[in-house]
Amino acid sequence: MAEIVQSEEATVKINGIEITYDTFGDPQAAPMLLIMGLSTQMIMWDEAFCKAIASNGYWVIRFDNRDVGLSTKFDNAGIPDLMEMMMKVQQGEEVKAPYTLLDMAKDAIGLLDVLKIDTAHIVGASMGGMIAQTIAIHYPERVRTLTSIMSTTSNPELPQPGPEAISILITPPPSERAEYIEDSVKTWRFLNGELSFDEDFVRERSTQAFDRCYYPVGAGRQLAAILASGSRKEELKNVKVPTLVIHGDTDPLVPVEGGKETAEVIPEAKLLILEGMGHSIPAEVAPKIIEAIVKHAI
Repeated sequence: MAEIVQSEEATVKINGIEITYDTFGDPQAAPMLLIMGLSTQMIMWDEAFCKAIASNGYWVIRFDNRDVGLSTKFDNAGIPDLMEMMMKVQQGEEVKAPYTLLDMAKDAIGLLDVLKIDTAHIVGASMGGMIAQTIAIHYPERVRTLTSIMSTTSNPELPQPGPEAISILITPPPSERAEYIEDSVKTWRFLNGELSFDEDFVRERSTQAFDRCYYPVGAGRQLAAILASGSRKEELKNVKVPTLVIHGDTDPLVPVEGGKETAEVIPEAKLLILEGMGHSIPAEVAPKIIEAIVKHAI
């Protein structure tokens, strides 16, 4: 197999902000944009995962969402009161945030514009799945296929995460490097589900993430964007792009019902439920997910 070339990281101006990205594979191949989840940098799309997809004939692009990694931080927007926002959402009240998922979707579309990509296969995980769904809703002409992984319609009537998962969402991680890494290992062990947990890999990845960019406050604004954007259930009924939904049946953060409803409301969507998978993509299921994405994108 030919060696898959990984580009250097680059930063471009989009919608008045800066977005950092890199790519894998041949720029002449079919483009596939990977969108990561809440508070997680683009490096959470593991290099081996990206290269495996690229080896199947795709130009893989990953990027840091706004407020995470090396992309623009919204320090001037302040820190939202997440508990108050959650209570208002539960009561059916409208909430406001510094930006929304649609703004984040526009960042992704802006990156495609900069790269001169008319249409791409769009793959999103967790919050990234919500952004990918938002792209399919508002920019269907830019989407070849949609793959939504461990995500949801954000319908408030669906089962919600339990107290421990909510605590993970709203509790800032430790600021000291060693403590952050240990806390991260603990968090990912909880999110992992029932599959084997590779502590050494998670520890190495957490170390890399801390050293690349420690910026936990952005997570609060990203979560506020999710809360302020509301349910996509009704809008998703009009999505006509070929859609694949992947979810683990033991996901403690986004219960599997979120994935099931996503597949139910999007016409002709395919659903892949992976037994034992939680809210992560461990090596045990990565080949199945890669195979499903590639097969769907053909």
